[in-house]
Amino acid sequence: MKRLTSSLLALGLSALLIAAPTHATADSQRTDFSICWSIYVGWMPWGYAADQGIVKKWADKYGINIDVVQINDYIESINQYTVGQFDGCTMTNMDALTIPAAGGVDSTALIVGDFSNGNDGVVLKGKRNLRDIRGQRVNLVELSVSHYLLARALESVGMSERDVRVVNTSDADLVAVAATRSVTAVTTWNPLLSEILAMPNTHLVFDSSKIPGEIIDLLVVNSATLKAHPELGKALTGAWYETMSRMQDGASTASASRSYMAEASGTDLAGYEQQLASTEMFYDPAAAVAFTRSAQLPATMQKVAAFSFEHGLLGDGAADAGFIGVETPAGVVGNPSNIRLRFTADFMQMAADGSL
Repeated sequence: MKRLTSSLLALGLSALLIAAPTHATADSQRTDFSICWSIYVGWMPWGYAADQGIVKKWADKYGINIDVVQINDYIESINQYTVGQFDGCTMTNMDALTIPAAGGVDSTALIVGDFSNGNDGVVLKGKRNLRDIRGQRVNLVELSVSHYLLARALESVGMSERDVRVVNTSDADLVAVAATRSVTAVTTWNPLLSEILAMPNTHLVFDSSKIPGEIIDLLVVNSATLKAHPELGKALTGAWYETMSRMQDGASTASASRSYMAEASGTDLAGYEQQLASTEMFYDPAAAVAFTRSAQLPATMQKVAAFSFEHGLLGDGAADAGFIGVETPAGVVGNPSNIRLRFTADFMQMAADGSL
């Protein structure tokens, strides 16, 4: 499962934070760390890097140990990170804001790995124009990035969610539901999107390539842990970009690494390549640095914060969309006195400079 966002109840989260043995601490003597990830095209490199010894190689370089753990449930992985069971976790920019940041956990986007560039889309049956969605029921995973994409799609043609009816549908059921005659509109992500578009009389009327750079896939790390242990950030960044290099390093090496990731994600090389084609991977750390330092990032996070506030995802105490501060190299979005999400280009710049 991928990118399903969830609002943690403040009381429940507080109880978990109190009860759970926290893994993520700023103890300067620590040498053992862990990160978690879940299956998605842009995060498969973490499984490969762990299995192929790349993470261990970089951890050894900095005298630490890094355990890389796959969690089958995406939201559960973020929840476990939020309560301190892991030092880092893969997640989208929207989920980073609405789960750990909204839960009071100061987190840093250490690696900006990619953004969706067609991996998420709006599909209509029998209609080829987005404007025809007016008045329709739209099946999607409510409060997910699919929901955000639909809102942005509607905005692009002068409509809003008031012009449609959102029908919350589990990602596990979306393909089967889309095949039924009564369902006429769906918003989802790959590989579900590709399966639905293979059905007769279905048409892609909007996708994430129309809002490039807004649905971002990250590796997020606890800020206090990263500050106390920059060696963790260096090792993770080094391992990531060595893996990125392997994915592009000649036909045989690239094919072998991508085939490994394809099999691990339950598809074949052709299927994985198709998903990569609609994912803007930052193979070059300099490209990730430029994106992270751009003025587009704070503008995007303003949009994400506005959507999240409108849908009650920033917590009961949020008076407005700027309740949570988001720090980017180009400036702070929201409340500078309540920064809970940070984007840094520092470690990726080290990779670009060859200084890791």
